[in-house]
Amino acid sequence: MSAEAKLKELGIELPAAPAAAGLYAPCVRSGNQVFVSGQVPVKDGTPMRKGKLGQGVTIDDAAGLARQCALQALAIVRAEVGSLDRVTKVLRVGGFVASADGFTDHPKVVNGASQLLLDVFGEAGRHARIAVGLAELPFGVPVEVEFLFEVAE
Repeated sequence: MSAEAKLKELGIELPAAPAAAGLYAPCVRSGNQVFVSGQVPVKDGTPMRKGKLGQGVTIDDAAGLARQCALQALAIVRAEVGSLDRVTKVLRVGGFVASADGFTDHPKVVNGASQLLLDVFGEAGRHARIAVGLAELPFGVPVEVEFLFEVAE
């Protein structure tokens, strides 16, 4: 099943592709690769949540925010290449989690993004990944995720 059909089957409507919040591009295409800049979870240009894991933000809440980051990335890729059916492989996901001292479940947070990619692309959505904790993220959000996709020429 195509990625676009899978989105419909799952009842997922992508948000509008977010604009860059600084002096960078939302994505850069080089050959058959699309590098998506780090996404923070926003709705109507406003951060959906602030805080840190281990300090008021739950793993489930943050995993949902990581999923939102993936939805935003898919919107950016669709805007860049015309259709998600042109994605041949998700190559890499980099997840960054704002964490209080002692929080070590970063991978569980980033699973929110990874699961969405597997749901939409099947095995082509299985990717290399990093999940790290940081003291702070832009705008005080708990999670930021970057992506690398392979697309058909």
